[in-house]
Amino acid sequence: MASVNLNHVELDWRQDEPGYSWQAAVLGPALGASRIGATLYELPPGQASFPYHYEYGCEEWLLVLTGEITLRDPEGERALAAGDVVCFPEGPQGAHRVANHGQQPARIVLFSTKGRPAVAVFPDSDKVVLFSGGEPVDDLIAGRSDSLDYWEGER
Repeated sequence: MASVNLNHVELDWRQDEPGYSWQAAVLGPALGASRIGATLYELPPGQASFPYHYEYGCEEWLLVLTGEITLRDPEGERALAAGDVVCFPEGPQGAHRVANHGQQPARIVLFSTKGRPAVAVFPDSDKVVLFSGGEPVDDLIAGRSDSLDYWEGER
């Protein structure tokens, strides 16, 4: 069976969006996983993984490996430290944002059921993302106010 050492895995994926910059390693393929995904993120000080969101079709778990992070969830903000684990269930009760407000880089692992299709809702920006599970061209990002009537264009 394949194994990955979280202390030595190469961080070969990066995002350079102001406020959301990080390096990461996608772990599932290296482990031969097909039903559960895991991504190791290294968050520099002052950076977050993703904007506040929740999902349908996907449950996530957060494991803090190093550093201290700030978790925003429906109950507010709280600090988490190395060894803390949190589950984000589907729907609004699982909304979350993970940020590093510390002075040192923080390492976290997000585990996911990786269901596809899946929907992510971003309440702060009032948008919805549809991950089709097929071709990226079939994914969709839209404002909730862009919603159409079911029958529009069908007559």
